[in-house]
Amino acid sequence: MKKFKIFKIIFLISTLFLMQACNKDMDPNRPITSEDKRKKNIEEGRGASIGGLLGKVGGTNYEFSSSNPMWRASLETLDFLPLTTVDYSGGVIITDWYSDGNNQDSIKLTVRFLSNEIRSDSLKIIVHKRTCKNVSNCVTNISDSKLIKDELRSSILRKAALLKKSDKEKK
Repeated sequence: MKKFKIFKIIFLISTLFLMQACNKDMDPNRPITSEDKRKKNIEEGRGASIGGLLGKVGGTNYEFSSSNPMWRASLETLDFLPLTTVDYSGGVIITDWYSDGNNQDSIKLTVRFLSNEIRSDSLKIIVHKRTCKNVSNCVTNISDSKLIKDELRSSILRKAALLKKSDKEKK
């Protein structure tokens, strides 16, 4: 029993000693309260600011959809299709199912923007095709139709190049 009490005392003393040693190593300038943390972040230039959001601070450049020719050209090219998801910040446009009305087959397009540059590898286009025997019996597959993808890509790139050229002429 005495050995157990001695062990407890040694354990407590060593724990206190280690805690005190850790406390000495702590940064004296380390903020403790939220107000101190906020002040330190402002001094170090961290956090969000109006200048940071406008691209004046840091290396990020936000190009909004009204000034991005690829984005505008894609929306203009796909304007005849019903759109379900249009997310500029995510760089994706997804259409709803579309058919020409003559049959029950329909297509759905997904356009992903890999870059803002006007190049053929800046777009990834996925075409889903739904084939229906009747209203309740449909099969959906990713279409391998290069004709649709290539035609759509070239149409978007042509329109984007024209938009970029007209934007330069206006300036």
